Amino acid sequence: MTLSDPHRAAASSLLAEVFGFGELREGQAEAIEAVLGGRNVLAVMPTGAGKSLCYQLPALVLGGLSIVVSPLVALMRDQVAALRLNGIAAATINSDIGRADNVATWRAVQAGEVRLLYLSPERLMTAAMLEALGKVDVRLIAIDEAHCISQWGPAFRPEYAALAALCGRFPGVPIIGLTATADPATRDDIVAKVFAGDAQRVVTGFDRPNLSLAVALKDNWKKQVADFVDARRGMSGIVYCLSRRKTEEVAARLRDTGHAALAFHAGMDAHDKVQAQNQFMTEPGIVMVATIAFGMGIDKPDIRYVLHTDLPGSPEAYYQEIGRAGRDGKPAETMLLYGLDDIRMRRVFIEQEESAAERKRREHKRLDALIAYCEAPSCRRRMLLHYFGEEVAACGNCDACLDPVETLDGTAEARLVLSAIHDTGQMFGAVHIIGVLRGSESEKIMRFRHHALATFGAGADRPLREWQGIIRQMVAAGLLEIDIAGFGGLHATQAGLALMRGDGDFRYRPDRIRKDPVAKRAAAATTAVDELDAAAAALLRSLKTLRLELAKARDVPAYVIFSDRSLVDMAARRPRTPDEFAEVFGVGAAKQEKFAEAFLYVIAADSASA
Repeated sequence: MTLSDPHRAAASSLLAEVFGFGELREGQAEAIEAVLGGRNVLAVMPTGAGKSLCYQLPALVLGGLSIVVSPLVALMRDQVAALRLNGIAAATINSDIGRADNVATWRAVQAGEVRLLYLSPERLMTAAMLEALGKVDVRLIAIDEAHCISQWGPAFRPEYAALAALCGRFPGVPIIGLTATADPATRDDIVAKVFAGDAQRVVTGFDRPNLSLAVALKDNWKKQVADFVDARRGMSGIVYCLSRRKTEEVAARLRDTGHAALAFHAGMDAHDKVQAQNQFMTEPGIVMVATIAFGMGIDKPDIRYVLHTDLPGSPEAYYQEIGRAGRDGKPAETMLLYGLDDIRMRRVFIEQEESAAERKRREHKRLDALIAYCEAPSCRRRMLLHYFGEEVAACGNCDACLDPVETLDGTAEARLVLSAIHDTGQMFGAVHIIGVLRGSESEKIMRFRHHALATFGAGADRPLREWQGIIRQMVAAGLLEIDIAGFGGLHATQAGLALMRGDGDFRYRPDRIRKDPVAKRAAAATTAVDELDAAAAALLRSLKTLRLELAKARDVPAYVIFSDRSLVDMAARRPRTPDEFAEVFGVGAAKQEKFAEAFLYVIAADSASA
């Protein structure tokens, strides 16, 4: 849809004057154009691709009020603070704010003084709020982390599912859903639930080629964590742990070995969390040991690694968390440690959730897909992107490509699996197929008369666990697919059918314990800071100190003042006048007015002492 000239001119002007950007990134222009043209949009873009601008810029162009649905109070607070520093009238109403302040904010909304209002789904989907919003000039609705609509259970955030009512409540108001993590089935689910099947999809691709991917079976995980972080001493990184207690324990162990390690989890005091976040953003070489409470909204480009000490719950969660590394486009590493206990624990979590059987089935299948990724005998990136519906060649930048392990010829075994799947109608999962192969006389096998098949008992000489590994690795190799949207049955892909006909072969690896094959390459990672000369690097440290002082004075995280990318550009350019300061990346008119004097003073003082 083509924009009218006034919309196009306004968007271009605001992009430069308010946000300090010269051009839009891939996908942003398409999403913004669709929203300004009145279309509903589902935007799926990688972490760091600038999803927020896809609703913030249209909100300013359209005028009136834009509602932003966001999952976390802390994230809303930081985004509102960042927008206000850009001179944008943004506000939030949430449970962390006193009633008097929330009432004052609502009066400002009624008076037309607020452009973007951030609300949690729980706050938005109350009868009182919906009725009140029906009486003001709502022009746009944005749903951040839109995958939650499909993937978060009703026992956890039921109001995310209730967002499906927004289309009917606000007819004619465009809605944009944004996420970094949605597989094709999730995209279909979001479009069906929120947009009644009518939305323009903007999917920019999931590949982050600068990220090196690695997985290792747990084998004394404490030593594995220590060795991995030691090999990257002095680099900024995130270590994800499943529990608060483990977070504190790992951080303490790393500090004992000389690392600048901080803990971060939801149980910490709000002031302590902000302090830890500021330290991570401002000081080099900090290791943030955190639960998944840390990460959303963090704009630190030079995170050089992300290490998972426990198996995430799904490929979506894993992809979002590793996406926080290497946002400057330079080499960064990821390592995932997993073991049988992780798999068992994740299964228990799914079963303990108070949700419908259909949701539990889907979550089990998502976990199956992540396990298949962990088991991949060949290119991991290929496996991960295939899950999100994207096909690529072998990447040459994962452990399986860079340090391949010895594999065994499993062609005959794979053909047996494929034959059993074909003979049973391509509608059963791995448990049933393995039962057929091993000759199990279970009630289900007997009821379907699968004991009469030629493949019944043909694999009885192999143990259950070996067949499980073979099937998972067949999924990883693209020979089989798990029907996540359906009933979890296995079916052959075109490559699998070709193998059945005798075209090609299949190899698998029986031993999945892997050390840290990429540690030797850790020192090769560089950051934008490395490209500065010594004088500019010294100036950058002074600029970061000033940024932290300004952030503390405003009680906001440091990155809300300026991103690291902006400070690096500032140190390289050394602007001398307010007009030159306005040319720095990420400096709009409001930030020029608020901060030019302070930063120009530091730059001038540094130049004078040089």
